[in-house]
Amino acid sequence: MAASTSSTSDGVAATPAQPLKAPPTPLPQRRLGPFSVSAIGLGCMNICHAYGEPVPEADAARLLLAALDAGVTHFDTAALYGFGLSETLIGKYLAPHRDRFVLASKCGMTGVDLRGDGKRVRVIDGRPATLKTTCDEALRRLRTDAIDLYYLHRWDKRVPIEDSVGALADLVREGKIRAIGLSEVSAATLRRAHAVHPIAAVQSEYSLWTRNPEIAVLDACRELGVAFVAFSPLGRGVFTSTPPDPQALHAQDIRRAMPRFAPEHWPRNLALRTRLVALAEQVGCTPAQLALAWVLARGQHVHALPGTTRVAHLLEDLGALHVQPGAAVLAELDAIFVPGAPSGARYNAQGEEEVDTERF
Repeated sequence: MAASTSSTSDGVAATPAQPLKAPPTPLPQRRLGPFSVSAIGLGCMNICHAYGEPVPEADAARLLLAALDAGVTHFDTAALYGFGLSETLIGKYLAPHRDRFVLASKCGMTGVDLRGDGKRVRVIDGRPATLKTTCDEALRRLRTDAIDLYYLHRWDKRVPIEDSVGALADLVREGKIRAIGLSEVSAATLRRAHAVHPIAAVQSEYSLWTRNPEIAVLDACRELGVAFVAFSPLGRGVFTSTPPDPQALHAQDIRRAMPRFAPEHWPRNLALRTRLVALAEQVGCTPAQLALAWVLARGQHVHALPGTTRVAHLLEDLGALHVQPGAAVLAELDAIFVPGAPSGARYNAQGEEEVDTERF
């Protein structure tokens, strides 16, 4: 775990948070670089970014503290999420408990007011100076002296990966971060980066309907001793008990621009989900729990990182740690969701251009 701190990097006292319960029996653990963390972590994007309006601050605080109460020791955020709001909320409510969890955040993709009208635009910028500035800003928001795992959120293809990782290695030497991660990169890029400085983790989208990591990077991580962190393991809500209605999505919901939720693709994808639901009933668990159990069964180096805004959903997700689907069920899931079965690309053209991952 990280060293305990209850103040910001600039000396401002952390905001007190409500008392927590006694630490629970530890959840099943997996290695995340130099750390041991709960096999299921909490992605902290949903509370303020990408899926509509941010939740009320009280609800965000309740979720963060409930996760800690439940034994989650892996919290993941980014400078992009809410343009700093996610990091701010984590700093405000979890800094007093900093010795109880591993903190991951990301740089290299932030929101910039390019027009001067207060409306931020997402910008990918992997220049060394930008990454170091973003880190300093994150440390202040997170109210900590060091970030345990710091990812390059996207590889800026205008900047050699060696230069961006070199800047992160400088931050390790300065004690501002403890380990380096990469997000949405290919196996080839991982190997180039790993030659500059050991990479602790790769984070990419991985779920029943997004199996691109199986092309190469999942095995490359295993070979190099790198943890693989699966974000959106529930198919951006599709594999939960209450799947999204594409026609009712908030105007700011990023799924509105994702082909799989478009009218020409959605019926086929919903039909795949129906088969998952039936299989989960046979196993005796929820669809979300079975989908998460499938992800965790891909290897001991694989972590699941679901996000939510509701405590009940958080606890349901953690229940996946007690689901044992068996080889036959896992094989049936593989067959249902064979690559090519889901209809539509996972991102639109711009999103596909921004990532460096292999594609089927």
